[in-house]
Amino acid sequence: MSSSALGNEPQHTTLPPSHPAPHHPRTALAARIALVMLLVAELMDILDQSVVLTALPAIQSSTGAGPAGVQWLTAGYSLMVTVGLITGGRLGDIHGRRKILLIGTVVFTTASLLCGLANGPRVLIGARVLQGVGVTLMIPQVLATLHVTFDGQNRSRAFGLYGAVLSLANVLGPVLGGLLTEADLFGLSWRPIFLINVPVGLAVILLGRRFIPESSAKKADRLDLTGMALSALAIVLILFPLTEGHAHQWPLWCFAMLGAGLLVLGLFLRHQQRKQNHAPLIALSLIRGKQFSGGLAAQLMLGLLCGLFFLTWTLYLQRGLGMSPFHAAVAFVLLAVGELAGATLAAKSAGCFGRHLPQTGALIALASMAAYGLQISSRQADMTLLAMTAPVVLIGFGLGMVGGPLADMSLARVPHHNAGSASGLFNTAMHLGIALGTALTALVFFAATGGSPDGALNRDAFTSVLWWVGATLALMWALMFCLPKQAGSQAD
Repeated sequence: MSSSALGNEPQHTTLPPSHPAPHHPRTALAARIALVMLLVAELMDILDQSVVLTALPAIQSSTGAGPAGVQWLTAGYSLMVTVGLITGGRLGDIHGRRKILLIGTVVFTTASLLCGLANGPRVLIGARVLQGVGVTLMIPQVLATLHVTFDGQNRSRAFGLYGAVLSLANVLGPVLGGLLTEADLFGLSWRPIFLINVPVGLAVILLGRRFIPESSAKKADRLDLTGMALSALAIVLILFPLTEGHAHQWPLWCFAMLGAGLLVLGLFLRHQQRKQNHAPLIALSLIRGKQFSGGLAAQLMLGLLCGLFFLTWTLYLQRGLGMSPFHAAVAFVLLAVGELAGATLAAKSAGCFGRHLPQTGALIALASMAAYGLQISSRQADMTLLAMTAPVVLIGFGLGMVGGPLADMSLARVPHHNAGSASGLFNTAMHLGIALGTALTALVFFAATGGSPDGALNRDAFTSVLWWVGATLALMWALMFCLPKQAGSQAD
């Protein structure tokens, strides 16, 4: 990073007193350390969403958790994260983004220690929910701080690296969870998947306090408590039935909750409209802007794609092809290699191609999905890991080109005093999309398999899923026409 990377908004962004003057060569090193700490904070969140998946059998065996308890180990975390992201982003705008990020990291690190020490399912679920609370404070500050701290090519490179971290963490989480559980370090079984967060979190706290610049909105308004309550209630009423509906065969109360959630969402938007001149939770001007609203919708589609594809792909590999968990993990690694290559290309391009880069990535992923579907249909049960290497790596490559540039251009013209609020919305779109995609699996995959381990049923069901994934990619590509042809400058 150049020395100008930390001087984008001097009136709202402050460096710790111990930092050298902006022209000092160490400033570039400080910018790099700050960037690494921000990306590590993001990495901890994304990994903790998925790292628990491959450890669930060991957790259930050692804690005696029932099926509902196992489900809430993931659902409780995700629900809390999605509910609090908008509020967490606004808290950063008001009280300082570095301050709120570090508080969130303290909460997350403490909760991770409690997870590792838990001796029963109730304590573990409670600690997972507390982890979610920490994440709601941490994660909105990452994108917001990148937005107000870096500019020009440095900004595009930073967002490219953010996309790389996002891509790798999504895919490598289950692999890391399986490896740490299988290794049984010090006889701790699954516990290291949580305990590893403790030293990493401490590093973020200590180095982040020194190197991450503080920033906040020009005017520190009070938090909109009514808006916070309405937004949280709306998200719970919408996400809870989507999470639980399939397990209960979609009873009437699920649809009643969804209807109530949409009603509360309408009340929230009406309340925000009345509050626009009095410290709203969300500045509606953000949503009225084509660039941000289009990027937000594309981010929702990206989350939906992840929620739909990764869960069903895992079942296809193990049930449809009879792969072992290890060989299924290798397939995820192949995807991760492709994503890393795509994200690296995005980072190196430094925003030179504008929306054309993520749109090209979406088209590459779409074409590769189609080729993969044709392979599955022709080879049936004879599909091997080697045979699927090319399309899987290309799918990852295409997706890797999307995440960072999409975030960069969606937030590029957001005013700095709304950076936290916009970041909270953007992250909420991803989590809401994942929940919608996971719920959609009940209609397009489990409805066809009936939960059967039969290989042919799972192969046919996954082939139909690829049609839905392809349609999602096509819609995401179309929504990215709302982004600028060339990456624009940040708002003043």
